[in-house]
Amino acid sequence: MKLSIIIPAYNEADRIVGTLTRTLAYLERQDYPSEVVVVSDGSQDETRKVAGRFQAKGKVDLKALEYHPNRGKGYAVRYGMLRGSGDIIMFMDADYSVPIDAVEKGLVLIREGFDVAIASRGLSGSVVTQHQNILREFSAKLYTVIQNVHLGIHYPDTQCGFKLFTAPAARNLFAQQQLDSVIFDPEILWLAKQNGFKVAQFPVVWRHAENSRIQYDSLKKSLFVFQELFRIKKLHGRF
Repeated sequence: MKLSIIIPAYNEADRIVGTLTRTLAYLERQDYPSEVVVVSDGSQDETRKVAGRFQAKGKVDLKALEYHPNRGKGYAVRYGMLRGSGDIIMFMDADYSVPIDAVEKGLVLIREGFDVAIASRGLSGSVVTQHQNILREFSAKLYTVIQNVHLGIHYPDTQCGFKLFTAPAARNLFAQQQLDSVIFDPEILWLAKQNGFKVAQFPVVWRHAENSRIQYDSLKKSLFVFQELFRIKKLHGRF
């Protein structure tokens, strides 16, 4: 087995250091080959250069990719997922909100025959060590209810940035993805349902990272999230 880890990053020159240090250290202890692909999404800082200075060892390869201009998290994840060379391809957030060792739970589910394994903060057994503010948590729960009803899916948490895919599932789903925004997660999970892929969820330890690069601090940005959600079926020709 080879594992590919995609890390989308926008202006993460500061936080990417800790994330790569811990991720590479973990991977170097494993008995399978792996690669880490950092995708700088049109960053205006030195994210790509900082990531590129890391020297992977042993069975771990490291790539630092970049394009301009900034296109959105969904675009960055798709860009990386379609370039991963592993038998299992996953993505995780650059802020290390989920520790890398959570991959072990996902790998168990993939080995059991699931095509997709997603971390979820909404499952029994999950632990949130640092919460978002109350308004954002309430808004996220409201959005999730509307999302699940509209798309006909049943996930308590689609936005946790830690998801694993078999290579065939990753190539199929991300080739179909249309959204470049942060709402690509429910689009991918809806596509997984439409294409008959088996999806499993696993509990996770998660902490809110301050100074998130994705902010919903205005009515306009909040409305954009719902506009993107309601585009999903239309983009794929299903109303």
